[in-house]
Amino acid sequence: MIEIKTVCRNKKALFEYEILETVEAGLILQGTEVKSIRQGLVSLDGSYAILENNKLMLVNCTVQAYKNATTNHDPQRDRILLLKKSEIKKFAEKSKHKGFTLVPISMFIKKGMVKVDLAICKGRQLHDKREFIKSKEISREMKEQ
Repeated sequence: MIEIKTVCRNKKALFEYEILETVEAGLILQGTEVKSIRQGLVSLDGSYAILENNKLMLVNCTVQAYKNATTNHDPQRDRILLLKKSEIKKFAEKSKHKGFTLVPISMFIKKGMVKVDLAICKGRQLHDKREFIKSKEISREMKEQ
């Protein structure tokens, strides 16, 4: 059985966007970043992925500095996402359409490696958000009864 430890979730993205398709991607990290992520010193709020020089880059992901290190990394630096070329092409092509974006949903550790769930998302309108809240409240009430 594979042990998966979820480090952080992007709860705001689940509310702001409608998730259409997801993929698991690896990350290229520096040594102190891995230790910070293992301690949970990471935030995915406001982060997204873009295609740059045929590479997917994770932008605005904050990994706080590791306190016990002598030299640290830049907390806001862009990180390269590791995917197969066919997956990069497919996801980048879909995200180019108007209204679609690539958003990280969660970050987790699987088999000792840091991974990100990346999703193609479509932004929700205000009325869609209201319907989403109503459906959540109704399902919560049904569970209570």
